[in-house]
Amino acid sequence: MNSSQMENFLQQVNSYIKEAFSAGKYLYNGLSVTFDHLRRRPVTVQYPYEKLIPSERYRGRIHYEFDKCIACEVCVRVCPINLPVVDWVMNKETKKKELRNYSIDFGVCIFCGNCVEYCPTNCLSMTEEYELAAFDRHNLNFDNVALGRLPTNVTTDPSVKPLRELTYLPQGVMDPHEIPASDTRVGKLPEEVYDWMRPESNDNKDKVSNPNN
Repeated sequence: MNSSQMENFLQQVNSYIKEAFSAGKYLYNGLSVTFDHLRRRPVTVQYPYEKLIPSERYRGRIHYEFDKCIACEVCVRVCPINLPVVDWVMNKETKKKELRNYSIDFGVCIFCGNCVEYCPTNCLSMTEEYELAAFDRHNLNFDNVALGRLPTNVTTDPSVKPLRELTYLPQGVMDPHEIPASDTRVGKLPEEVYDWMRPESNDNKDKVSNPNN
């Protein structure tokens, strides 16, 4: 083997070592992220049997009160896409607007909240209802009857278990990630509740076995 062949062989070995080192580095980075997530508590819920409680200022389906509306169309003017449809007629005797129908298409709505903020009579409000999926997009066009329906409340629905991730977080913390397990929690974790209940159950067993005590 001459010097040129030896030099070419060493270059190939050096390139192979660099590629192997780079592959090991990428593998280590990927596994470090995986193991970092393994030590975190799960943040997923078993939807639809478990649901997270929306935040206080969550902007869900709009609730509309027909009796309060004066057909001023302020909501239409402040809407970025001119979405609300206000159907009214002028009463010639009273010279006032008479509202006939009001509708919002939630298939187009961006839930910016401008209509709620600028409504002079507060007939519009944002709710915590976020389940608006439909097989037909035309079903997302809500008239004043559908908009006037009271919103569903997660906490009062007996078919689901409401969950609030903030219950297990320290006071004032909003992000569940990268929180040390040693930090004082607002509520008890499930295993802590189980440990807290076990002594009480053992005491009850002792009372049953020794009724004279």
